[in-house]
Amino acid sequence: TGAIGLTTGSLSADDTFIHNGKSWKKDGWGEHDITTLKPYEGPKNLRNGLIYSDNIYFAQATIQIGAQNFMNGLKKLKFGENIDFTLSLAKSQYSNSGNISNEKILADSGYGQGEVLVNPIHMASIYSAFANEGNIIKPYLEVKENNEVEYLVEGPFSADAANIIKDDLIQVVEKGTAKDMKIAGRTIAGKTGTAELKASKDAEADVLGWFNCFTADSNGDPLLIVSMVEEARELNGSHYLISKIKTLF
Repeated sequence: TGAIGLTTGSLSADDTFIHNGKSWKKDGWGEHDITTLKPYEGPKNLRNGLIYSDNIYFAQATIQIGAQNFMNGLKKLKFGENIDFTLSLAKSQYSNSGNISNEKILADSGYGQGEVLVNPIHMASIYSAFANEGNIIKPYLEVKENNEVEYLVEGPFSADAANIIKDDLIQVVEKGTAKDMKIAGRTIAGKTGTAELKASKDAEADVLGWFNCFTADSNGDPLLIVSMVEEARELNGSHYLISKIKTLF
């Protein structure tokens, strides 16, 4: 969401939104509240939105970006398309119908809810853009001898947008929701996430815990990991994953 906004010029890293506490909604939305993990001090901008995993920031930012920019940006990332891979993969989607029909769904989609579904291998490829000047690496299953880079999509994000997001994801590990991923002598960029498995905001259901990260230094071979755990509510979600993934670095 951040990279699409930056690339299209519909969002800047300095744009600041206004909200307080853990809940927000626009006038006229009725009972449709958007909630976030915890209140925090400081401006409600892109960097803090990522550091504090602020759903409300991304909801407000996506409304500013606009449905057409948002959908066009996701289409460039191959949402709704088959991805050429050794195994068959479910398509990622931003909508059940192929269209984002109203502002409430748009706001929810901006922080990964609404009708958004993302294939984990596709997710890994998208994250590769933040380490590759905005270009998405094509995934493959078996090691290739020539080690030549193949791109799934070239330039869906501007290099400036990709680097801004990378720098902000480093701060997520340095001082944000993923600070338990800090490793002495390494620079890691990452993002925690929680996917809710429920049909309505009032329902009770379990969650998926996500943690995505990549090396942002030149110490050793570059490594990118996307991870997910089911039944995460009892496992402390992303932090359960971080304790496992740390050993791989």
